[in-house]
Amino acid sequence: MWYENGEEAAKHQQAMDLAPFGEHVAMAVSPLASGRLNPPDIALIYATPAQMILFINGLQWTGYKKLEWGCVGESACADSWGRALATGEPSLSIPCFAERRYGGVMEDELLMAIPPGFLPKVIEGLDRLSRNGLRYPIPQYGINNDVRAGMSVSYG
Repeated sequence: MWYENGEEAAKHQQAMDLAPFGEHVAMAVSPLASGRLNPPDIALIYATPAQMILFINGLQWTGYKKLEWGCVGESACADSWGRALATGEPSLSIPCFAERRYGGVMEDELLMAIPPGFLPKVIEGLDRLSRNGLRYPIPQYGINNDVRAGMSVSYG
């Protein structure tokens, strides 16, 4: 359905990142706040692009590291979980057709699969960014304004 032929579909399957074989035997899903999975192996964060860039900026506040991701197309959600579980690093994805159609993911959402150990760092970074005036929602400066005044405040 998603690819021209079996060969193309096989390339897709081979491109996906997978959790280490034999390390997991089942999947359980629960809100992080419930504490039922203690500790969870992975956290899934759904957010709009504006929310996600601030989340990433919070992650990069200390110990800066360039973050890079790929996209396998359909099945991107499973690829992001697999990548995060395999590498122990955050993995961003564009939610796929099935995630949106059957999982209720909204049109304007992205998915971050992230090991929970990163979350305190993100929260601290977001707090520091907020103290610097960088918060959600990100207000538009306005196309009828001279941006120089605002740029000097935001970027010194």
